[in-house]
Amino acid sequence: MSMIVSAVIGILLYALAIWVVGKFGLGLTVSGFGPAFIAAIVIAISSYVIIWLLGVLGLGLGGGFFGAIVHLIIAALVLIFAGNMVKGLAVKGFVGALIAAVSIAVVSWFIDGIVGMLF
Repeated sequence: MSMIVSAVIGILLYALAIWVVGKFGLGLTVSGFGPAFIAAIVIAISSYVIIWLLGVLGLGLGGGFFGAIVHLIIAALVLIFAGNMVKGLAVKGFVGALIAAVSIAVVSWFIDGIVGMLF
């Protein structure tokens, strides 16, 4: 039960990050929290599948600078995919997706820090 609750809370916080980034217009626009929540689910599932497939193919992402760049590109592609799948989420091209991916990561980091201090 706690794993499901953790997943739902994680998706809610990620949706909040997407919504905040969308409100600032940093590479994407979102019409409300509902589309941001659906986008968070689509992004979580898509990212999991892509990372799993890369692992099955023996193409581990590794760490360091190269791993970070690969993760950023995958995140941008997943955002573009989510923008095509979720009504109410619009991504402003590949460069916009890169900007949004970095922005979502930063906002998520701040939200995680705040939640960590509260709990």
